[in-house]
Amino acid sequence: MPIFLKRLLLTIRNHIDQLSWQAVVIAIAAHMMITWLLLAIAGEQNLLDFGTFFYYYVVTTSTVGYGDLSPSTELGRLLVALVQIPFGLALFGMLLGKAGQTITHIIRRAMTGEKDVTHFANHIIIFGWHPVRTRKMVRYILADEKRVRRDIVLAVIEDIEHPFFSEPNVSFVKLSSYTDEEQLNRVGITTADRIIVEGADDNQSFTTALKISKLVKESAHICAYFDDESKAQMLSEHCANVECSSNRTAEVLVRSMEDPGASRVQQEIMSSLHGDTHFSMTIPKEVAQFTFADIFEVFKRQYDATILGIAHNRSALDMDLNPPLDYTIQGGDIIHYIAPERVLASEVKWPK
Repeated sequence: MPIFLKRLLLTIRNHIDQLSWQAVVIAIAAHMMITWLLLAIAGEQNLLDFGTFFYYYVVTTSTVGYGDLSPSTELGRLLVALVQIPFGLALFGMLLGKAGQTITHIIRRAMTGEKDVTHFANHIIIFGWHPVRTRKMVRYILADEKRVRRDIVLAVIEDIEHPFFSEPNVSFVKLSSYTDEEQLNRVGITTADRIIVEGADDNQSFTTALKISKLVKESAHICAYFDDESKAQMLSEHCANVECSSNRTAEVLVRSMEDPGASRVQQEIMSSLHGDTHFSMTIPKEVAQFTFADIFEVFKRQYDATILGIAHNRSALDMDLNPPLDYTIQGGDIIHYIAPERVLASEVKWPK
């Protein structure tokens, strides 16, 4: 037997053994062609037009049988009874089984985090899983209805199933490591726009943020959380594109003791689920210089928003809180404010 024929037969056998989609499609196409040829031989001219035949084939082979189209000759009926329906039923069963298997496989991959999202762009990645805090983070992100619409990717190394399966905007990817580049590529690390890092401990958060800070695009912004303030400070010194936050429980407790209700104010400002919330806005580069007085009243009157401070970079390390009225502001600066909902830069009538 020629070698090319051997390879062809081996390929066909592999497809049949694995019940691949190629095998299913080829088998159904071959059965349709054979059925059409047999009907042509039997003289069933009323069934041979492409549109008519396709409709007839599906209705008859699936045994739905509306009865509006059927063979009119004895030979045609015999061929349908012996060839079309018996083999067609088997093929339809195979098709439905393959479709069910594929759907189950897709759902299973999504649930177990086996898929990758390398095709995503400008998305949000959350590294780390905490049953309570991570759920809150996702809820707060989705509650901001005027935010830039970004897909959310939850990346974990824990042995869990998709905790947000019913939420179409959240994808789930299970990694073996937060520092392996091949694994990080599965979550589209080089095209992500916003990243949150909150590992199982400070060491994991530190190594993850340090690794990804060199992989992300220039415009991406990384936020990392630490219990140990010294680690947050160390990472900030080495990675300018990482905004580090640490546990401020002591400060909150003292402030609440000295000024009752202070902790409640912080909760209201940080939550996007109800009440006024803290937002930020980057002033368009083309906007000319103006003063704090020029914009403060505009925000309050038009958007019921109160400006808290002005920053000159995304990490806000040099933020000026409650600046004087003659404070100079220019394009590229970042306004931090509280308001009932987000105000977009395109909605603001900037001073001239």
